[in-house]
Amino acid sequence: MEKAKKWPEDWQEITPGCMVSRPGSAREYHTGSWRAQRPVYDNSKCIKCGICYIFCPEGCISQDADGYFVADLNYCKGCGICAHECWTGAITMVEEG
Repeated sequence: MEKAKKWPEDWQEITPGCMVSRPGSAREYHTGSWRAQRPVYDNSKCIKCGICYIFCPEGCISQDADGYFVADLNYCKGCGICAHECWTGAITMVEEG
């Protein structure tokens, strides 16, 4: 049986976000739950240029085995920069839901 999560009673007990307390611990923070929108890729429009990969401020976009780019939704915050920079229109942002 899991122990019930204890919520902080005041602001001093809140774990600060974006703080790396030890080397290599940043991957433990799945920040994708923050987003309101998520990217959807249309591979029929994608030319595999990597512009989305270059401009992603979170570094959560990678290439799959076929050379197409995909966002790791565990870390994507839904900023939409990838969709804005994709000049072929292969990426659209949709409401998370």
